[in-house]
Amino acid sequence: MVMPLQTKRTNAPKRSAIIAGLLALSSWFALLPALAPQHLRAQQTPAAETQATPQRKTSTPYTGDLSRFEYADRDKKLQVERVMDLLGIAPGKSVADIGAGSGWFSVRAARRVKSNGLVYAVDINPEAVTYIEQRAKRESIGNIEVITGKPDDPMLPSHSVDAVLLLKTYHEVAQPVALMKRLRESLRPGARVGIIDRNGTPEDHGVNRDIVLREMGEAGFTPIGKYDFVKGDNEDYFLVFNAR
Repeated sequence: MVMPLQTKRTNAPKRSAIIAGLLALSSWFALLPALAPQHLRAQQTPAAETQATPQRKTSTPYTGDLSRFEYADRDKKLQVERVMDLLGIAPGKSVADIGAGSGWFSVRAARRVKSNGLVYAVDINPEAVTYIEQRAKRESIGNIEVITGKPDDPMLPSHSVDAVLLLKTYHEVAQPVALMKRLRESLRPGARVGIIDRNGTPEDHGVNRDIVLREMGEAGFTPIGKYDFVKGDNEDYFLVFNAR
């Protein structure tokens, strides 16, 4: 009976040493994340912390009666001839009308560039695409090419466009920076991009000009003209950009 008691006393220091060793080892492993190189620690950042900034709200694209854009004095209110002058739209030029809708601007640009020029009428709405195709045939306009675009891609040929207009469309673009980056690939040297819209919110079919300027900058564009003559209501603006 005496020997077991002596054995317990003899083994106690060994057990204490083992426990102390395990505690030291666990402390070492706890320090490993802090000792890891910075680029490795960054990979351990939770996914929620690395997500991109949420996309801003945009207006729901219009899908109603397209003839509403054909009111009689729209040319005068928007001063469309002056708009085309500032965008450098002239005979022989290639123009993109993004968010073409009824083709209101497309047909005016087509007449301006003459038969040796070309207008790309781009829209993501299949009904608008069909509407413009039928309109061009009905009005015997042979220099309009209709394109079904995507929210992030106007689907234009590379290096094919001299001037672009987004007429009351930018506030509906779901992925504006991505769309404009793709648009840059379609521009010829010196091409101008115009945006006509109104200060407002997605709920009232507008977007503040400061947002447009910021997003266009992110997409690689520089503003070269800022105007407020369109409609004269102190809400509409006309911005002109060059690609950097």
